[in-house]
Formats: sequence, C-alpha cells, structure tokens
Amino acid sequence: MKKSVSLILMISLMLPVTAMAEETEARAVIARAWDYMRGKTSVSTVHMTVHRPDWERKTTIKAWTKGRENSIFQIIAPKKDKGNGTLKLGKKMWSYNPKINRVIKIPPSMMSQSWMGSDFSNNDLSKADSVIMDYSHEILYTETRKGFKIYVIKALPKPDAPVIWGMQMLKIREDGVLLEQAFHDEDLEPVKVMRTQNIVNMGGRPFPAKWIMQTIDAETEDAGTNEEYTLLEYQDLKFDVPLKNGRFKINALKKPMR
Repeated sequence: MKKSVSLILMISLMLPVTAMAEETEARAVIARAWDYMRGKTSVSTVHMTVHRPDWERKTTIKAWTKGRENSIFQIIAPKKDKGNGTLKLGKKMWSYNPKINRVIKIPPSMMSQSWMGSDFSNNDLSKADSVIMDYSHEILYTETRKGFKIYVIKALPKPDAPVIWGMQMLKIREDGVLLEQAFHDEDLEPVKVMRTQNIVNMGGRPFPAKWIMQTIDAETEDAGTNEEYTLLEYQDLKFDVPLKNGRFKINALKKPMR
C-alpha cells in the first residue's frame, strides 16, 4: 500500500514538470522558426497577388525587417500604388498614402481589417510574434516528410491575452521552415490557413518562395476549394543585412527606400 501511494505521489509530482517541459519545447520550436524566417534583419522583394473569382491584382513590395517585431513595407509597383507603405513597431502600426501625403496610425478598431486588400489582416502583421508571446503551446505529434521531422503544434491563447484567434495550428519543419499556420475563431472553427510552398535556397538557407493565405470554405471546411486567396512570391531575399535604426521611423514611410 505504501509503495502504491508513493508511486502515485511521484507520478502526480512529475506531471506538471513534464507538461512544463513540453510547453517549453513547443514554444522553442515556434520561436526558432520565427527567428529562422526573419533572421536578425532581412531585406526582400515580394510579388503579391490578390486573387478573386472575378478579378486579380498584382503588387510588388519591398520589405525590411529587424528582429521579430519591427518591419516596414513599401509598394514599388504598379506605378499607381507606388510609395504606399506600412510601418510596424512592436504591436503598433502606421500606414502612409503618398496621394494625400499623410501618415495614419492604425487604431485597434481597424486591426482586423484587410492589409492592402489582401487576405492578410493588419493584425497578422502587427502581432507577427503574438503566437509566441500570447499563447500556450503543445506539440500534438510529429511526422516525417521528405526526410524532415515535422512538428504539429497547437497554440491556445493565454488567459486575458489580447488576441482575436481562439486557436492556431502550426506545422514547422525541424530546420525552422514554417509549412502551415491555421487560424481558428473563438469557437475553434477554422477561418483561414497560410501554407508555404516551393522551398528553395534563398538568402543562404532553405526558404519557401511561395506563401498562400486562403479563407476556409464554410461548407467544405477546406481552403483548397476557395477561389479567393493571396499569394506572396519572394523574388529576392537577404538576411542579416546592416540596417540603420532610421529605417524604422515614421518619417521613413514618406521616402523612397532602397
């Protein structure tokens, strides 16, 4: 009897430690992926295609990032949209429209709105690292794909976390490449999913050249049947490029950048 009680007590004491270790490992996998995909700094040129059943719009964007939180985007084509920009500092965002020569701080009420008419929201950009900081994590299982170990991770919001998603599901390759990120509402129903494709050598490391964000079709519960999507295609990418702090200032939005 004493041995049984001791065994039960030992197991009960080990459970919280095991759960904490699993949470730490899952969080470390996500953090490593975010750092891998952004580097200390990055400079990229990306073609963005917003596709709808009856129309399509193409835009070319130059992007600079520093760490996990700071980034600035500027449209360089087409000519009619050239100069439009977005600055992200931490969780704050500003947009610039050269036609009215005005910088506007994006209020919390507009964070869920579309970014540049795409399937990405302002919130997706402003809280790029939110899945690390504002969620608890669990590795559901691992699988092997093309010789790589793949982590399948569930992320649930921490109590009182300032987030709009009720759950996120991620698939991350062991080397840090993000393969999939699915967003679920408060009822844990899938809303949209981002998948990466065409992993090639870019910036000196394996990197997905294509990123596609699609909303989930409510009837089929599948993004593949939805004709609405946003496709990002990386044309050029460099990591760990020296960038001055002045690059990430509000005034920088008004200047053509190279």
